[in-house]
Amino acid sequence: MANIVAIVGRPNVGKSTLFNRLIESRVAITDNMPGVTRDRHYGQAVWTEKFFTVIDTGGYVVGSEDTFEAAIREQVEIAIEESTVILFVVDTMTGLTDLDNDFANVLRRSKKPVYVVANKAETFERHQTAAEFYAMGLGEEIFPISAADGSGTGELLDAVVKNFDDEGVENPDAGIPRIAILGRPNVGKSSFLNALTGKDRSIVNSMAGTTRDAIDTHYKLFGKDFILTDTAGIRKKAKVQENIEFYSTLRSVKALENSDVCLVLIDASVGLEMQDISIIGHAHNAKKAIVLMVNKWDLVEKDSKTADTMKKAILDRLAPMNYMPVIFASVIEKQRIFQVIEKVMEVYENKTQKITTSRLNEVMLPIIERTPPPMLKGKQIKIKYCVQVPTPSPTFIFFCNLPQYVQESYSRFLQNKLRENFGFEGVAITVFFRAK
Repeated sequence: MANIVAIVGRPNVGKSTLFNRLIESRVAITDNMPGVTRDRHYGQAVWTEKFFTVIDTGGYVVGSEDTFEAAIREQVEIAIEESTVILFVVDTMTGLTDLDNDFANVLRRSKKPVYVVANKAETFERHQTAAEFYAMGLGEEIFPISAADGSGTGELLDAVVKNFDDEGVENPDAGIPRIAILGRPNVGKSSFLNALTGKDRSIVNSMAGTTRDAIDTHYKLFGKDFILTDTAGIRKKAKVQENIEFYSTLRSVKALENSDVCLVLIDASVGLEMQDISIIGHAHNAKKAIVLMVNKWDLVEKDSKTADTMKKAILDRLAPMNYMPVIFASVIEKQRIFQVIEKVMEVYENKTQKITTSRLNEVMLPIIERTPPPMLKGKQIKIKYCVQVPTPSPTFIFFCNLPQYVQESYSRFLQNKLRENFGFEGVAITVFFRAK
């Protein structure tokens, strides 16, 4: 991440639209409502064979009634500090404002190269009015662009990449395990991320729905690197009432599907709810490794048996999706949060392990001989051998004489035996039967 471009400006000038344009993907949520973006959001871009990281930020304001104003402003200042180049986005439709001038003074103190980007210049008239932004005395040139259709962005990027000392890294995230932090709204996902990193990577508020985009954070623990993705809370479809929340949910689902491990947070004070089961079911169907973290454990009145009782109740209700570890933690008290990450790394290793064919058959064939598949229609099923196939999640093929007669219950039996004998805790296993 040597080359970093931060996109900053007041609310509703088109920063997220420009971010999506530069990374060539609709990752950041865009809406006409000011304040949609709150946290720092990272993406990868390339121009003239130079790779760089782009940071999208929330709208910088002072003296508003927005509950998140101070937190958003802090996120913007962190992005400015991290950046190599700053793109200061202004709006040709509304023209130069006092807030633009005030923010220009903030950027002057940064000592970083600043490019004034006059957005929404789709017409000749707006292109001409972009000249008024010279009055801020910031930067040598104003770049009129349209983030919506891409016009003018080429000239802007030609100027930006001149500030890069090297060609950068094409994909700094390649090969790094991705951990999605999932759960219902207000269960403590952003607080958990901030407690781990020791800084406010995501904005935290008691108001449900604070996090909107899926926010990636690079993290290192026990000598291992991985990416934590904080996500918006996933509600039932019937309770999603606005476009922003709808797209937030889509981003959360996409983060789940792009992850290696899903860390699902459950509120200890209310227990396992149907929406929790729905999220876990989605992760199970997507063949992800799963860890359950029961957060807010400090709020529960308990004795020596409470944890065991609640764990059993959770796993019984999840059956047959009851193969994942359950850890009771408290983000507020920082109780067992690092144990959670240790378990996450363990199930990632479980998910990626490969069993040799000889070892697999050495263990599984005696088990099958002791407990063979039940007969169906008077036919006896004989399993000869098994192999693991190279897939993103553990997948095994059992070769037999009558694969069409193997029942689902026996398939689950083999999955459980594989999990018991080879340490696949927290991992969805796929079993196929093929004719020999």
